[in-house]
Amino acid sequence: MGGTTSTRRVTFEADENENITVVKGIRLSENVIDRMKESSPSGSKSQRYSGAYGASVSDEELKRRVAEELALEQAKKESEDQKRLKQAKELDRERAAANEQLTRAILRERISSEEERAKAKHLSSEFYKVTTEQYQKAAEEVEAKFKRYESHPVCADLQAKILQCYRENTHQTLKCSSLATQYMHCVNHAKQSMLEKGG
Repeated sequence: MGGTTSTRRVTFEADENENITVVKGIRLSENVIDRMKESSPSGSKSQRYSGAYGASVSDEELKRRVAEELALEQAKKESEDQKRLKQAKELDRERAAANEQLTRAILRERISSEEERAKAKHLSSEFYKVTTEQYQKAAEEVEAKFKRYESHPVCADLQAKILQCYRENTHQTLKCSSLATQYMHCVNHAKQSMLEKGG
C-alpha cells in the first residue's frame, strides 16, 4: 500500500485571482498552497499563477504538486488506517486470549468444585455408614446387657376360670376355693421350673 503509486484524476478550480484553492471539492489551506509554490522550479511554458510571496507556478506544476500532496495525504491516511486495523486486530487477539484464559480458569474451577463435591459426598456416605454401624453395635451391646424379659401369663386358663367364678358368685366366694387352690399349685409349679432353668 505504501509503495504503490495511485493514479487519480484531480480537478482544479481557480478563484477570482486565478489562484487554485479547490481540488476535487476539497478546499486547500494556504499552508498547502505555499508549500507547493515554494518547491516549484521557475520557468514553465504554461500559464503561471503568482502567490502571496511573488513566486510563480505553472498550471502543470501546480497540478502535479496538488496531486503529490493528495497522494501523500492519502498514503498517510491509509497508513493510519492500517495502524488502527493492526491495533484492532491485536486487541481482538488479546481479547480472545483473555477470554480463552478466563474460560479455562472457569472450567478448572468447575472441575475442582465438582471433585470437591464428589469427595464430600463420598466422605459423608462413609461417615453415615460408620456411624450407622457403630450405632447398631452399641444398640446390640445394650440389648445384650439389659435383655428384656418377656413375661407370659402363667396358668392363664385357670386365672380366667377363677375370675369368672368370682363374678358369678360375688356373695359366695368360697365356692371358688377349689379353683383358687388349683391356681396356686399351678403358679408354684411355674416358679419352681423357672428357678431350675435359671440356676
